[in-house]
Amino acid sequence: MVKQINVLTPKFTTHADGSNAVLFMNELVGEQDGPTIGLSASIHGNENAGSQAMLELFRVLMDTPLKGRIRMLPVANPRAMALNRRFTPLDELNLNREFPGNASGTYSQQMAKAISDHFLEKIDLHIDLHSGTDRPTVDYVYILNDEPLSRAFGSTVLYRPTASKEGTSFDGTTKAVTVDKRGISSVVVELGGGIVDQTPYVQRTVDGVLNMLRHKGVIPGDVKPQPKQIVVNEIAGIRPTQGGWLEPLCPALGATIKKGELLGRVVSPYSFQTLEEIPTPYDNGIMILSHLSRNLVESGDYGFMVGNMESATD
Repeated sequence: MVKQINVLTPKFTTHADGSNAVLFMNELVGEQDGPTIGLSASIHGNENAGSQAMLELFRVLMDTPLKGRIRMLPVANPRAMALNRRFTPLDELNLNREFPGNASGTYSQQMAKAISDHFLEKIDLHIDLHSGTDRPTVDYVYILNDEPLSRAFGSTVLYRPTASKEGTSFDGTTKAVTVDKRGISSVVVELGGGIVDQTPYVQRTVDGVLNMLRHKGVIPGDVKPQPKQIVVNEIAGIRPTQGGWLEPLCPALGATIKKGELLGRVVSPYSFQTLEEIPTPYDNGIMILSHLSRNLVESGDYGFMVGNMESATD
């Protein structure tokens, strides 16, 4: 029988309202020895699809035979999640660029240090759940240092960052502790988000994580076979240069898009004029992130992400 333990970390600082800044974790302890699996979500406060999935995973895993422990950090950035903000509102920093943290630094740096000390340093494997924000929707999985585990999640599109890209996209992420310092298996899942029903993405996340746990022998059951998968090594992020209604024109996530096709257009809510047409950047691309509905954006907001199929592999 699985045992649940609620874990409150020691406070890492005191808020101006007098409350203690702590991290809340749920730990599930199995009857048999095994590894400690770390699950985290909402390190960006406006990406809560992973937190929703953790609730459902908790309910399933409480009734599932378990080897080892599963330590859940369902809301890594509580103040940001409470305000539906990507960055920590107390210092406007991106928490996932501040690891391994600094106990004498800013609020986000102190929080990163607490997460490192009480979560990332205590686990044997890390699954970090991200999503699109409250507007765009995303669908892919990173390959960092355990490709079979990344593939076991079951997404059709995976991303293997090149060394040249790592210097900018991974500085200060949780990878600084899990992969670079400790060498433990780590997977980043990007799934869900947007002004659409999150139920399908939550269920896919639950199914994917359970399959990863079966793959590692942590829970019983057969590992589900993988779908046909594509691994991209290059992803372009495209942001509108004009503010207004962003109307998506691209195909569905995971579908291909050819040079000359439009990802979307920005239309003025006032004059109804088209302010910008946004083309795909590659001769042969695959959709990674998109707005699935007409959304209001500012110049420079997240728009689209497209993977380069020319250098992709199976």
